[in-house]
Amino acid sequence: MSTTNKSDKTRADLQNSTLYSEFQAELAEINRHKWIESEKAGHDVGFEFALTDWILKHRGEWRRQRTSANQ
Repeated sequence: MSTTNKSDKTRADLQNSTLYSEFQAELAEINRHKWIESEKAGHDVGFEFALTDWILKHRGEWRRQRTSANQ
């Protein structure tokens, strides 16, 4: 198997993993939070602010809800 095929397989395995799916779901929530907070502020609050704000205010509950929904 060539190096390219190995890296393609590794990439495909990662993209099909639960870890990657959870990352994508969390990123979508952060972007949603960024949009909401930017609308409230009347300007783009930026990704770093939205990320930090979302982690501090919403991540714990979001994870609890996802964990209980997946059980």
